[in-house]
Amino acid sequence: MLSSWPANEREQRRRRAPWGVIALVLLSGLALIRNGSGEFDEGPPQPAAQAAADGAPVRATGDTPGPLPYSEVDRVRIPAISVDAPAMPVGLDFEGWVDAPPPEDPNLAGWFTGAVTPGEKGTAVVVGHVDNHQGPAVFYGLGALKKGNRVEVLRRDGRTAVFEVYGIEVFEKAAFPGSRVYGNTGTPELRVITCGGAFSKAGGYAGNVVVFARLTEVR
Repeated sequence: MLSSWPANEREQRRRRAPWGVIALVLLSGLALIRNGSGEFDEGPPQPAAQAAADGAPVRATGDTPGPLPYSEVDRVRIPAISVDAPAMPVGLDFEGWVDAPPPEDPNLAGWFTGAVTPGEKGTAVVVGHVDNHQGPAVFYGLGALKKGNRVEVLRRDGRTAVFEVYGIEVFEKAAFPGSRVYGNTGTPELRVITCGGAFSKAGGYAGNVVVFARLTEVR
């Protein structure tokens, strides 16, 4: 069963400025989610060059839904790659990296509590493993997404925040563009992140696959 915070702690987290936590990740000069076995004959799909985000994100229009209030996350669905996974809160590990869900459960996503929750104004972050020692994990197919695909986040307040993908890219961990990935565009956005790039037994995956998406619908 997923954990839930007491009301007073939820309120404290609601008032916390998200950049105060995310900055710890940026200052490290590192990217996210180091765990990944890469031990299979065929590696995970990697983003196509034409899938890169085109310049600055589109700003809100009259047809764009407004920001939602704070709500914890229940599930993450990505129909194009058959993802339907429960979500748990994750924070930072002892080295200042964004933590990931337990690798023993291959079908589990994590929503980063140091950022806004999906649907709020700002940039929310969802993470998950690409694989474990048993085989592919929840975000194994992330690099195969295309622009226009959707990410659905089922929130505990009963709403579903639907995000449309506008870019998928892989970044080297040593040159991770933190401000571009985490930056607040002034509208509700989502980043979905897993391991990617070249793999070596000594260093694991060399990069991270990042999906850029914006809120387009609320159900």
